[in-house]
Amino acid sequence: MKIVVTGSIAYDYLMSFPGKFTEHFLPEHMNRVSLSFLVDTMDKRRGGCAPNIAYTLALLGERPLLMATAGQDFGEYRQWLDVAGVDTSHVKQIDGKFCASFFCSTDADNNQIASFYTGAMADAGQLSFRAVSDCGLAIIAPNDPGAMVQYAEECRTLGIRYIFDPGQQCARMSGGELRDGVTGATIVIVNDYELELLRQKTGLGEDGLLGVAETLIVTRGENGSSVITSGGCADVPAVAPHRIVDPTGVGDAYRGGLMKGLALGLPCVASARLGSVAAAYALEHLGGLSHSYTWDEFRRRYEEHFGVLETSASSQF
Repeated sequence: MKIVVTGSIAYDYLMSFPGKFTEHFLPEHMNRVSLSFLVDTMDKRRGGCAPNIAYTLALLGERPLLMATAGQDFGEYRQWLDVAGVDTSHVKQIDGKFCASFFCSTDADNNQIASFYTGAMADAGQLSFRAVSDCGLAIIAPNDPGAMVQYAEECRTLGIRYIFDPGQQCARMSGGELRDGVTGATIVIVNDYELELLRQKTGLGEDGLLGVAETLIVTRGENGSSVITSGGCADVPAVAPHRIVDPTGVGDAYRGGLMKGLALGLPCVASARLGSVAAAYALEHLGGLSHSYTWDEFRRRYEEHFGVLETSASSQF
């Protein structure tokens, strides 16, 4: 199965604040906020939703095709991804622009405050699924909003099963754009906060979303995730990390593990369990691309938490 991953390609600037953000917000002055946080460390890392997802898939033995736009500073990053097992032949470099940039500060409670610079991501609409042959599964991860809607329309037209993952773009996209994205999706995946934004903007609650998409997955951080279908809801626990280093890219790793399960023909609940294991590995390292493991190591960790992993089941996807 050819897996196509779309989304942002970015460099992450990760900073750590030794205190708690919440201690510095004054409720009586929320109409005028002026805050500056002195951070202890800063680290520049390769990132972006699409490479983070694709990297996890590559670790799990897939060779995902990355379809995204990048800036003139992508050269070394492309080489690194190629070596890691990601197909970058459909990444277009945009002259005169830099890769998108993610500036994120994390406090002592793992709360995050972030800003995102669009950069070359704004040109993602230049790419098309019509240029990809034999795509069996795709994910439309956070990207230029117009491109996300375009990709969803193309997947529906071409009969490509896709995961719609609006993520941080829930705040930016209109209700109409979000509705266009979720309609016809095989899976809609959001966290609990994004689910509420989606409901407010589209008027679609859980039942409404299941009227236009097959499955809804809601991630809940340390409380795991829920796989919701017309047949009911199944909760999937998070896998406890050996240590907590940085939450950046954890959700993307979950999506990579989920997609590996779907590629194996596993049902959504079992696939979500793979996502929980992949997320734990990412949480134990700085950034979304610092961890590594073999399939055997991953499988053993899965079976410690969820029992025997049956990979010969007929496809439920």
